Amino acid sequence: MPPPLRSAAAYAVSARAMTDADLPFVEALYASTREEELAATGWPAEMRRAFLTHQHDAQHRHYRAHYEGAEWLILERDGEPLGRLYLVEWSREFRIIDISLLPRARGRGLGGALLTDILAAAAAAGKRVSIHVDVHNPARRLYERLGFTVAEDKGIHLLMEWAPAATDRTA
Repeated sequence: MPPPLRSAAAYAVSARAMTDADLPFVEALYASTREEELAATGWPAEMRRAFLTHQHDAQHRHYRAHYEGAEWLILERDGEPLGRLYLVEWSREFRIIDISLLPRARGRGLGGALLTDILAAAAAAGKRVSIHVDVHNPARRLYERLGFTVAEDKGIHLLMEWAPAATDRTA
């Protein structure tokens, strides 16, 4: 069950279960998170699109195969998709598999509000929160401001974790 979106509600954002009909949106969303990186390659647009389609498909299959029981959520405002949140709750932690927003929704506080909601749900359950983050991802600064620390350096990715304060634990 996804965490209540209390803080994100201030942004008029709701979450619903992803369906196969959402795959074109999540593929375009994925591509938007890699645009800057791929612009530096000098590849023609068609080659970049083909690469991103392949990468998204591989990511989607990997996530579905390795995160049984996860919530696959589409974030919406006024019925229009603006992001995705993939989240799984394990016995000791919540793992944010992926959190992505369209470029027009980034840098406006929504990501922080969504994370605040996840952290509140985790604190209430006495659980940690973890996420894999690309070392160059600008959102890393947000995670650090919210109290995430590097638990493991995997080269190009970091495993970052947040733990509730002892006084936050209710379970």
